[in-house]
Amino acid sequence: MAEIHTPYSSLKKLLSVLNGLMVVSGIVLLGLGVDVTHGEATLTAVLGVSSAYLQHVGRLCLVLGTVAIPLGLVGWYGATTESRGALLFCFLSTVIIVIVEVAAATVVLAFLPIVQDVTLEHTLVTLRKNYRGYNEPDDYSTQWNLVMEKLKCCGVNNYTDFSGSNFAKTTGHSYPRDCCKSMGTAACDGRNTSTAVIHQGGCFSKLLKITKAHSFMLCGGSLGAAGIQLPGVLATLLLFVKLG
Repeated sequence: MAEIHTPYSSLKKLLSVLNGLMVVSGIVLLGLGVDVTHGEATLTAVLGVSSAYLQHVGRLCLVLGTVAIPLGLVGWYGATTESRGALLFCFLSTVIIVIVEVAAATVVLAFLPIVQDVTLEHTLVTLRKNYRGYNEPDDYSTQWNLVMEKLKCCGVNNYTDFSGSNFAKTTGHSYPRDCCKSMGTAACDGRNTSTAVIHQGGCFSKLLKITKAHSFMLCGGSLGAAGIQLPGVLATLLLFVKLG
C-alpha cells in the first residue's frame, strides 16, 4: 500500500528534526552552565566584578537550556498535530532565546578585554588589603586559599605580593600556608621562601587562562546554540503561515 502523505508532510518532518536539535542545544547549554557555575571557573571569583560575568552567563545558560528542552518538545507537538497555537508559542519563545544567546555571547566578548587589561592592579591591591590568612571565616580569604591550593600558585604576581600586606603585618608571615607545596611540613613556616617549599609563581596568569577558556567556551556555545535553533525558527514560522 502506498504511503499517504498529508499536506506539508516534508516540512513537518524537517521541523521535527529541527526540534530534536533544539533539545540537543538545550542539553549543551545546560552542560555549559553546570561547568561554569560549579567547575574550575568558580576560582575566578577572586578577580572581582570584572570576571563575575562568567558566573552570570553560566547561570543564564542553565536557564536557557532548561527552557530550550521542553520548548523543542512543544515545537515537535505543534508540527505533528498542526497546532498553530503551539507553533506560534514555539516561534516567539525561540526568537527570544536566540536573541538572548547572541546578547550573552556579546557580553562575554565585551568583558574579556577588561579582565586582561584592568584586573591585575585591582586584584593585587585588594589581596594586600583584604586577605587575612588560612582558615579565616571571610569569603575572600577562603576563595584565595582555594585558588592557591588548586592552581599551585602564590599571590597575584608571585609570593612577594604578601610582603607589607595586612596579612603579613597581622601574622608576621611572608606568605600563607596555601602557598606551600606541602602544607603539613615543618618547612612551611611562613618564612622559608625556598623553591622546594613554596610555589613561587603567581595565580593571575592561571586565572586569566581559565577566564579566557571559559569565555570562549560560553561564547561559542551560545552562538552555536543560536545557529542550531535559527533554522527551526524559520521552519516553524513557515509551517505556521502555511497552516493559516
